[in-house]
Amino acid sequence: MRKKDLTLRSDHSWESEDGYKIFVADRGALRFDFPKDWIVKFQEKSVKFTDLEPPTDTGALEVSFNRLPPNDWTTFPLKKALQQVLDDDDRQIISKGKITSANRDGMRLVWTEVRYMDATEKRDATSRILIGIGGNVQCLFTFDYWTEGEEQMIEVWEAMLRSLRLGLFIPDPTRGHVVNPNLN
Repeated sequence: MRKKDLTLRSDHSWESEDGYKIFVADRGALRFDFPKDWIVKFQEKSVKFTDLEPPTDTGALEVSFNRLPPNDWTTFPLKKALQQVLDDDDRQIISKGKITSANRDGMRLVWTEVRYMDATEKRDATSRILIGIGGNVQCLFTFDYWTEGEEQMIEVWEAMLRSLRLGLFIPDPTRGHVVNPNLN
């Protein structure tokens, strides 16, 4: 992925929660809020957001997304896909949460969490995993953090979840107006 900073027009319609910034990829294919003081690193196939520079970070939110071919994705087995991710996880899992599903704003989302013992740091950690489809866009979020800082990290997760939008089309990102949702 590559980064491009844009200067917003004075009449833009972008709004984020207090203390957060908006991340938008591919003219609205993916949009969510993240803490304004977090560090953003673009990687080859994903974007990673951390509260501090690694290795001193206490939380890392990573997202990737794919454009899907035009199709009816309403029957795609998201729970089964997430279960496969969990089954393939080779970390020392302490516990697994239940899979939660939500349908909203033209999106289908599933997510869960696992607690594990970090092999390097020998510390209790939590990983939240979300798979979503909206329009013709599929996303994968992973959010890893030290369990002792969970209260703050849950706020970050919930803000991301509340603000998440998939499959929108924004003709002028400097203005922020959405036209014809789900055209992506």
